[in-house]
Amino acid sequence: MDLEGRSICHLPCHLPGTGAFVPEDVAVTAAGLVVVSDLVRGAVHALQHATRAPLGRWVTVGTHLAPRGLAVDAAGRLLVTDYVLGAVHSFTLSPALQPLAPASMLGLEGPCWVGPGPDGGLAVSEEFGDVWLFGSACQPLGSLGVRKGHAFGNPAGVCTDVEGSVIVADEQGRRVTLFPRAREPVCLVSEGLGRPLGVACAPQGQLVVADAGDSYIKVYQYHSEPA
Repeated sequence: MDLEGRSICHLPCHLPGTGAFVPEDVAVTAAGLVVVSDLVRGAVHALQHATRAPLGRWVTVGTHLAPRGLAVDAAGRLLVTDYVLGAVHSFTLSPALQPLAPASMLGLEGPCWVGPGPDGGLAVSEEFGDVWLFGSACQPLGSLGVRKGHAFGNPAGVCTDVEGSVIVADEQGRRVTLFPRAREPVCLVSEGLGRPLGVACAPQGQLVVADAGDSYIKVYQYHSEPA
């Protein structure tokens, strides 16, 4: 999409020789590589550009038991939640789209969504559970629920703004909450949401929320635009 929300192109989710697949989540690397998780096939696919395919072709770059959430961290590593295994897998991709330096963080319960966390770390939401924070070296830093005394209904999408505050969409609670570093949680949106799932911060100080309740992408201004 362009800056005015108009669609630039559509990318059919179809694997050569295999058929269509259902994308679960999507992420874009700093180099512009589009990567999607495929829960049904238990795989992660990347869109490889090819001369004979103007829109590119999908290539499987990883297989997991139940890949759901997908993100790129500050170091450029791809992050994939594995719902069944209770893990977050991380890896990078070579120019030939070969996975490199694979690692896994285990011990989670039903991890669904993942996003960049403060100071180069990451945040992971558990279905009907809590949101866990990890440092840049993947060391556990505790959960937002315990640290902030906050009860989630069903935490879904997570992201972090430029000030290092974590933002969480609560599907069951029908709200989006901001968790500042040193202050109490702040409810950013509590009205007009049906099933808030994905959440992201836009460069212009806007908050983008994917609402599965009415199938709308909703944009809110919660920071003043930079001068």
